[in-house]
Amino acid sequence: MTQLVRIGNSQGIRIPKPLIEQAHLEGKEIKLQLVNGGLLITPENGVREGWKEAIERTISAHGQESLDDEWLDFTLDSDDELEW
Repeated sequence: MTQLVRIGNSQGIRIPKPLIEQAHLEGKEIKLQLVNGGLLITPENGVREGWKEAIERTISAHGQESLDDEWLDFTLDSDDELEW
């Protein structure tokens, strides 16, 4: 169990380290959502985070061995950087 603590003019919570580790929240920016009268805390995923691994799993599942991954390593922070 945890309690709200005063942080300046705001309030915050201390999350026990084992919960942070189990939820993979350590060092990540988090997102807060109100859900059924409670608070849901989830890690904020970066743009395209996990895409490369998902694509590699899909290609592997369909029997292909290699992937031209030059475009997968391209850093993209927003769609504004794309040239059409």
